[in-house]
Amino acid sequence: MKQHTGLLLCIALLTACSTTKKVSQTGSTSTVNNGKVWASLWQQRSAEYRALCFQAYNLAKLRLDEALKQTGGKPLAVVSDIDETILDNSPYDVQRAINNREYDLATWKQWTAKAECDTVAGAPNFFKYAASKGVTVFYITNRDEDERPGTLKNLQRYNMPNADNAHLMLKSGSSSKESRRLQVLNQYNIALLCGDNLADFDKLYDNHPTESSRNSVTTRLTSQFGSKYIVLPNPSYGDWEGSLFKFNYKLTPAQKDSVIKANLRFSK
Repeated sequence: MKQHTGLLLCIALLTACSTTKKVSQTGSTSTVNNGKVWASLWQQRSAEYRALCFQAYNLAKLRLDEALKQTGGKPLAVVSDIDETILDNSPYDVQRAINNREYDLATWKQWTAKAECDTVAGAPNFFKYAASKGVTVFYITNRDEDERPGTLKNLQRYNMPNADNAHLMLKSGSSSKESRRLQVLNQYNIALLCGDNLADFDKLYDNHPTESSRNSVTTRLTSQFGSKYIVLPNPSYGDWEGSLFKFNYKLTPAQKDSVIKANLRFSK
């Protein structure tokens, strides 16, 4: 029955993609959500996506074991983002995209309040392993304070370690995570940071840097990736997308579509 359900979902998504594309050719909508449907389809159905997540968390375990061999100093902590790093929000993305709707804060909060996210492959095992070694886990997320109950419920649903108010650090004012990372550093040495968006790792990605600046910083931090920074794949959303639009979130879908097409490389 599960195989039939999965097949029907794929057919429905592909039909939605085709429908969106046909409508966009009339000029009444855009192909932006067509891309988001395909991104979510890859996230939900491809073994390659799962493999990348397992690869990230397998590497995280190796790096944590190395850190545990170092003696002395403050106790160790692992800092992690939540969305698309531990919890999988692709059902919300699909619901918006196949209805040709974009992200909306009100509907997003309705989704997080349900506490129905599945986990990202490899995440529960890694964080439970870290806790078994005496490493404290902190969850630094840009979900809002009023999302705390649903967020904790969702983490606790999978028995995630340190899933309590003291270790869940939500957004309060600035979206920068630097001050919250520094709070952790007051009492702990951070062995690893896990996330899907580069601002989850370093303050150099704060303040809406341009696409070229993001690439330059990433080259500068080459040695940190796979060492202290563990990156999870997320093709659906993030600052990579915002930088294309110069972080102008007031653009219409049609305007975004024009920007996307202008930034693509075509074969000749």
